[in-house]
Amino acid sequence: MISRARKTGVEKIICIGTSHEDSLAAHEFASRHENVYWTYGIHPENARREETIGFSSRPIAIGEVGLDYHYEGYSREAQIRLFEKMLQLAVDNDLPVSFHVREAFTDFFAVVANFPKVRGVVHSFTDSKKTLKQILETTDFYVGVNGLATYSTLPLPPLERILLETDAPFLAPVPHRGETNEPAYIAGIAKWLATKLGITTKEVAEITSKNVANLFGI
Repeated sequence: MISRARKTGVEKIICIGTSHEDSLAAHEFASRHENVYWTYGIHPENARREETIGFSSRPIAIGEVGLDYHYEGYSREAQIRLFEKMLQLAVDNDLPVSFHVREAFTDFFAVVANFPKVRGVVHSFTDSKKTLKQILETTDFYVGVNGLATYSTLPLPPLERILLETDAPFLAPVPHRGETNEPAYIAGIAKWLATKLGITTKEVAEITSKNVANLFGI
C-alpha cells in the first residue's frame, strides 16, 4: 500500500486513530515506516463505552474526534462530553484536531466556541453550502475533500482551505468506487479537483500540501 502511494507521488501519510487501542496501533504502524505519521483520537461512535485516554509518545494531531448524530441510539450528551475531553487534550498538548462531524454542526459550533485556541480540519465535509460558509467565516479550520467529492454535488471550499484526504478504507473516488480506498488514490482526487477548478494538478498538490504542513507541521 505504501509503495503504491509513493509511486503516485504521495510523500507523506497520516494514519488516523479512532479509539485508544486503534490510536496506539496507528502509532506502532507509523513508527515502522518513514514519513508515516499518526493521530490520537476517540471517534464519537465510541462515546458509549469507557475509553482510556492519554498517550506517552506525541502524535501529530488529536483525531478523529467530534460528533455524529446520523444513527439512532447514540447518546448526544456522551458524545459532547467525550468531544470536550478530546479538545482539552488538544489544547493541553498544543496539537491540531481532525474533526468528524455528521448531522451535528449546531452542537459542533457551540462546543468549539469554548475552545478558541483549537485549530484543525473538518474531515470529510458532507453538509450544506450554508454550513460550509459558517466554517469558512467563523473559524480558521481547513476542510477535508476526498473521493466523495468526485461523485457528489457537495460544495467545495476555496483551495487555500482544502486538505486532500482519503478516509481510507472508505469513500474511494471515481473510477475506484466499490474498491478499498488507499493513499495512492489521492493523486486521482487531486487531478479531479484541478479539472474542477481549472488549474493544474501540480498547483493543487502544492497548495494542499502547504496547507497540510501549516496545520500538522509535517
